[in-house]
Amino acid sequence: MLSVFNAAELFSLILTLATLITGIVFALDKFVWQPKRAELTQESASGWVTQARSLFPVLFAILIIRSFIIEPFQIPSGSMQPTLLPGDFIGVEKFAYGLRDPIFHKTLIPTGKPQRGDITVFIDPSNPKIDLIKRVVGLPGDTVIYQNKTLYIKPACDGRKVCPVAQEVPKQYVGLTNFTEQGVRLDEYNEQLGKVNHHILRDPALPEQLYRYYQQPGSPMGVWVVPKGHYFAMGDNRDNSLDSRYWGFMPEQNLVGKATFIWISFTFNHDAGSMWPHWLPNGVRFNRIGRIH
Repeated sequence: MLSVFNAAELFSLILTLATLITGIVFALDKFVWQPKRAELTQESASGWVTQARSLFPVLFAILIIRSFIIEPFQIPSGSMQPTLLPGDFIGVEKFAYGLRDPIFHKTLIPTGKPQRGDITVFIDPSNPKIDLIKRVVGLPGDTVIYQNKTLYIKPACDGRKVCPVAQEVPKQYVGLTNFTEQGVRLDEYNEQLGKVNHHILRDPALPEQLYRYYQQPGSPMGVWVVPKGHYFAMGDNRDNSLDSRYWGFMPEQNLVGKATFIWISFTFNHDAGSMWPHWLPNGVRFNRIGRIH
């Protein structure tokens, strides 16, 4: 069972068990052992009981905050550039899509659904040990088309007499950026995805990888109909993101939360001959702190 847990889930399990154990000790001492001590002697509680009682409120507060309110994550790769950079540390709202138990992610209280344009953290459907972060492009029932590096969306019909037609997602060319892949500078576009205005990157030197796309049964390559209870997610760095185009749909039960803000951002730009450990930051990008769009 533990082998399928990712690091965040393993930490949640340990935190939950530690909170449960210290909570039991706290309750036993409060309602059983302490009254007996008062009747028999004036001795204080043993050291381990005192430590457990002291730890319980702290662990309980951390468990509640991390499981139901905010959880921190670090961005390790460039798949969401230019929106999120490697070294960004983000806050993820755990209550945005429902209050879930911290171990098995079962929804306890529904609070909302992902909207088009949301940046979500979720468990990788193809590797449960990994958390991914992508932008929601397609909602249940939508038809998503990505051909010639152009995104089209046909919204779900939802019982309407006249169903919507597929339309190109509006975008405007901004220019060449300083982001590079294999020495090639990437193009930047301003994209309007639903109510969200954001920026994407495309590699002008890389042809579309159509042959690598996930082919949904009954649909042509590059066309996907999002099933009920699933979402279609893509990275903003369109030619350098392993996302729904390649592995399929994101199940709703895999949702972890909604990325809402950057609370700190570090740089790790070490020279080849540097003695500084590669995992230690060498700078802070204060200008990146704030809300994510």
